[in-house]
Amino acid sequence: MDVPVIDLQEWTRGDRRALARGVDAACSSVGFMQVVGHGIPVDVIAAMLTASDDFFALPLETKLLAVPDHPGINRGYAAMGTEALAYSLGVDQARPDLFEAFNIGPDDVDRDDPFHADDHFGFFAQNVWPATPLSLRPALNAYFGEAHRVAMCLTDVFSIALGLGENWFRPFVDRSTLTMRVNHYERRPGDAPPDSTQMRMGAHTDYGIVTVLYADAVPGLEIVGPDGAWHGVTPVPGALLVNLGDLTAQWTNDRWRSTLHRVVPPPATADGSALRRSVAFFFDGNHDAVVQCVPTCCSVDNPARYAPTTAGDHLVAKVLGPRTLTTSKAIDTAGDRLKIV
Repeated sequence: MDVPVIDLQEWTRGDRRALARGVDAACSSVGFMQVVGHGIPVDVIAAMLTASDDFFALPLETKLLAVPDHPGINRGYAAMGTEALAYSLGVDQARPDLFEAFNIGPDDVDRDDPFHADDHFGFFAQNVWPATPLSLRPALNAYFGEAHRVAMCLTDVFSIALGLGENWFRPFVDRSTLTMRVNHYERRPGDAPPDSTQMRMGAHTDYGIVTVLYADAVPGLEIVGPDGAWHGVTPVPGALLVNLGDLTAQWTNDRWRSTLHRVVPPPATADGSALRRSVAFFFDGNHDAVVQCVPTCCSVDNPARYAPTTAGDHLVAKVLGPRTLTTSKAIDTAGDRLKIV
């Protein structure tokens, strides 16, 4: 299955309407895009990967010092086997996932801003930075800023693609919840192989508006296509993967897909090792943003399928499920696709 390639340079140098039509087609059919022309410097990406590799190479007891105080605080280190993403879909008794991660949010939150004072369960919690490597903080913050720029540009493209006029989403995302998760999937020589029901990352949809994903060009990521089957996705050189989240599916009345995806265990090398890295930037909207069907996506013949919600309430319900290994109570946008999990 082909995942459409979108050149984001068209937003500033080309035909914005043509770009918007291409994005609309990709979001309606697949819910995933490969974005080139994003403008993130290769040295920023390289520094982010090197610093992350250095952190994950530390002893486990050192990494555990960066675990947050509460499972709802989406910051710091998550050890392998402590989460199961399938719980976010309401799947019960899912096996723990085989990844470790490091999460950050904005590093420069204005604590005197009343919006940030209403923290709504740690959306603007301080980052949990380890003492080493010293390169981690500047490298991740530099990439975080670039990914934020790309995500904001995409929501402007979305506004035109949905026939809402320029900048329609801006009031809903101008103080957005922002989270970046560095995922590290590694099987080391001597590690026991996963059982037949275990994933590196269990099947899930993303929770918010849009995700900007750096991924190594190695097998592992799979998405559910329009045919209802799982398909492997490996990015073309220089591309970021972009997918939509549940809030966008709700806003668009399922005109656009919040695509079910997972990361499967790849074959090990001869010595038993395997490595895959990805970095997901989640752009999830203002926590008090009211999400309800946009006027261009509903009618008398096509009424709204979802009750209004706020971005914050939805995100809290989604985050807590996987981290506490309990069934999520959030609105489900996966529908019949759950039967293939």
